[in-house]
Amino acid sequence: MTTPGARPIVGIAGTGRMGSAMARAIHRAGLPLVLWNRDPAKAEELAAELGTTTAATPARLAAAADIVLTMLADDEAVAAVYDGQDGLLAGARRGTVLVDLSTVTPAVLGRFAADARAAGVGLLDSPVSGSTATATSGQLTLMVGGDADDLARARPALEPLATSIFHLGPLGTGAAMKLAVNTLIFGLNQAVAEGLVLAERAGIDRVAAYQVLAASAAGAPYLGYKKAAFLDPEATPVAFSLDLAAKDLRLIAALAASVGLSLPQADTNLEVIRRASSDGRGGNDFATVAGELRGLTAHSQEGVR
Repeated sequence: MTTPGARPIVGIAGTGRMGSAMARAIHRAGLPLVLWNRDPAKAEELAAELGTTTAATPARLAAAADIVLTMLADDEAVAAVYDGQDGLLAGARRGTVLVDLSTVTPAVLGRFAADARAAGVGLLDSPVSGSTATATSGQLTLMVGGDADDLARARPALEPLATSIFHLGPLGTGAAMKLAVNTLIFGLNQAVAEGLVLAERAGIDRVAAYQVLAASAAGAPYLGYKKAAFLDPEATPVAFSLDLAAKDLRLIAALAASVGLSLPQADTNLEVIRRASSDGRGGNDFATVAGELRGLTAHSQEGVR
């Protein structure tokens, strides 16, 4: 454990696109880092770039760090990294804080809460809103569930990532809020696609149409950082895949069902994303639903002729 006033050591489990972006932001803030990834080569490549070290297992990562951030694909990945003899909880020391930033169900960390409490280990869910670009620049929004004292201890690792940190309540509330935010994001993504394709079909240049959408009353930061994906999808790197979008929408549907809600727009968004990801296209960015709409429009016109 670090001495008072010393910089805490930050561990990061999961060095995919978002995890790597967050590692760069924390490195830029001057905090010492230790990295782990299921594919060790990815962690080693990032460690070489940043001049830091890697751990062989999640347990060793937790033993080496004061604050551990996890950014993983789904509930199963989170459970696998936290649990077991090589998991984070096995290696964490009293006073360590484990923070999951993944988009998962609100209950996934709850299964570890009693063991963490008994070991004196802090546990927070703190999913993020933003892109890889906003992660790298430290401009994410964080939604935190868990104990306020644990959040205070984790702040040195979270503040370099975010312009806004919201403490929403007990463990699980951060994850629930992230699904609520993503409900809005997926609705906006679909609306932008439909508005853009409608303008194109009416004879308006795609770039000009997008500029108007971004400057309109519906303009939002999302339209700024997804601009390239909508205007030039073939040449723009994938930021968030259709497969991940479908996973999140299934989580949204499950949460809605658990609280007795019907979300018809979210159901429609999931169906469109499923169609857009067929034929091996699930790795494409989820902004490519615009291309799916263009195809549907063309097919419907052919049927009328």
